[in-house]
Amino acid sequence: MLFTRPASHWRPLTGLISATGLVALTGCSQFVVLNPMGDVASREGQMVMHATLLMLIIIVPVIALTLWFAWKYRHSNPAAADSDYEPDWHHSTQLELVIWTVPLMIVIALGAMTWIGTHKLDPYRPLERISATQGLEDVKPLEVRVVALDWKWLFIYPDQGVATVNELAAPVNRPIRFLLTASNTMNAFYVPDLAGMIYSMPSMQTELNAVINQPGVYHGMASHYSGSGFSGMTFKFHGLGDDEFAQWVARAKAGGKTLDRAGYMKLVTPSERDPVQYFAAVEPDLYDRILNRCVEDGKMCMHHMMAIDANGGRANAVAKGLSQQADVCTVQESVSTVAALDKGVFLSTRYRP
Repeated sequence: MLFTRPASHWRPLTGLISATGLVALTGCSQFVVLNPMGDVASREGQMVMHATLLMLIIIVPVIALTLWFAWKYRHSNPAAADSDYEPDWHHSTQLELVIWTVPLMIVIALGAMTWIGTHKLDPYRPLERISATQGLEDVKPLEVRVVALDWKWLFIYPDQGVATVNELAAPVNRPIRFLLTASNTMNAFYVPDLAGMIYSMPSMQTELNAVINQPGVYHGMASHYSGSGFSGMTFKFHGLGDDEFAQWVARAKAGGKTLDRAGYMKLVTPSERDPVQYFAAVEPDLYDRILNRCVEDGKMCMHHMMAIDANGGRANAVAKGLSQQADVCTVQESVSTVAALDKGVFLSTRYRP
């Protein structure tokens, strides 16, 4: 046989190789989740650490005592025969109290910590602070509208009037309000240094409030499998100073391209590993049309369908003047849509857990 020596001779070498591999692996990761650069992600990481430490109160003693008992009462220990070992022992009130009380207290503590922490870190909840040492200033949050495409990310800045593909930027220490949707396939937006993962879904809108506290270039990704181009659906997130962010916006405006409905229909075509693109202007209601699935000319928007349905269907909608939206659909399409709604077709437009 290849290895004929006793296994005990290989144990030191095996341990050395394992330790070397562990040290090497630690250099491959920055442990971003536990050491992020954004306050929201930092608080989420702290909650994970606190929960882990609480659980270790049970795990460590159990493992330690298991090893200690196995060593003390091993068959080869001559002192074990003379010890106070009682093979017929089966009950101890004091031990039962410890076994049940301590885990119960830990579960209560975990539940309270999780309940309070998750509500404070609700992604829909506006920020209450910039960091642990800096309160919230009277400044308008930067709004970014995010669209998950196949397989790329579209970022629209309504206040700045620009849009980008596969590149995101925001000023340091300024609240950011993300509004997210998707063009076709359900996906998830995730910047580990910024905040937790948030889903993006077609015809629905989710929200994420976050802040980045240190300048730098951070990795963003799609964290939900969405098809063949999923692995390349990444982007860079730039944390910039105020002046640098203004320069970034100016650079986007210098591109000269306009993102209108026709341009979006080209952009929505599935493609992989797209380069960064900048748009100097964006059609004002483009994001709303994406959300309501009426980017194409002559297509009724979903919020209009919902308004018709909410008003009792075709008859009431006609009476209230809701049967047609001239700039979105034709009369024939409106009538057919109302008829479909009368038959029970129902589509929702927003999602809120």
